[in-house]
Amino acid sequence: MQITARELCALLNGKLEGNPDVVVSGPSKIEEGQPGTLTFLANPKYEHFVYTTKASILLAGEDFTPTQPISATIIRVENVYACVALLLDKFGSEITQQTGISKQAFVDSSAEIGEGTSIGHFTVVDKQAKIGKNCTIYPQVFIGEDVTIGDNVTLHSGVKIYHKCQLGNNIVLHSNVVIGADGFGFAPQEDGTYKKVAQIGNVLIEDNVEIGSNTTVDRATMGSTYIRRGVKLDNLIMIAHNVEIGENTVIAAQTGIAGSTRIGKNCMIGGQVGIVGHIQIADRTKIQAQSGISRTIKDPDTAWYGSPAIDYGDFLKAQVVFKKLPELQKKINELEKLVSQSETKK
Repeated sequence: MQITARELCALLNGKLEGNPDVVVSGPSKIEEGQPGTLTFLANPKYEHFVYTTKASILLAGEDFTPTQPISATIIRVENVYACVALLLDKFGSEITQQTGISKQAFVDSSAEIGEGTSIGHFTVVDKQAKIGKNCTIYPQVFIGEDVTIGDNVTLHSGVKIYHKCQLGNNIVLHSNVVIGADGFGFAPQEDGTYKKVAQIGNVLIEDNVEIGSNTTVDRATMGSTYIRRGVKLDNLIMIAHNVEIGENTVIAAQTGIAGSTRIGKNCMIGGQVGIVGHIQIADRTKIQAQSGISRTIKDPDTAWYGSPAIDYGDFLKAQVVFKKLPELQKKINELEKLVSQSETKK
């Protein structure tokens, strides 16, 4: 894809400063920008790269005021991140998409495949599976018996969807996502061994969900594990059996959520967070990375930090004290010494 600064400016409804005829063919990071590429400035921390980048076009905010000359053509826009997202989508659409059903794929005769859906090499679509329209299923995907998949779904290589799970529309599952593996259910026996508890539920994923690589969502023991509309999950996340993730909640990498916990709507959960089972997290809760949640959070619109987690503001105050503990301990030792000397003199 090649596009001029003039065309980009019209597309983004921006204001152009510089050469309107300069041509770019792709994006670049601002610190690595090369001629013929487009870069952007959205974070003031990166402003110093603006004056040294070799990129041909720079996207910047309407309020950006340079302090040195800039060689790149500038396009000023109201929302830099929104414009970058739009452009990345357009540049990404240039990647060649597969079409049709590969002769090396296995599709059971009882499966239903919607119009415009493509299926890659060595993919398996099992009995009674139903796949909607305009889906893209890459090579080496497994779709189990009686699975239902909606329209405009993308399954990247290595995705595994176990039997009876249900996916809505406009979903993206990245490589090696596993949907519907058994929940971690084992009953202790008198002899110290464990007997497996059958996991006979499923996973239900609603519309507009995206799940990152190597994330696992376990099937319910009974009923369903729910991933509600608009949820975004990062790579390497573990969602246990009978969990419910509320609408438009986002969760970063390496977070683990134990069984039967319910996460509210529009929550933001950082990386490496651990959440125990059988609790509830209120709507719009924010949890800082590496926190441990061990009890129900009842009040919405709160922020938490630490393990076990406490109020975010209280944690920051406590951190200030924690860093001074060696100094405080030294002062306490000195005071104890003075008290001891005073008592000796008496």
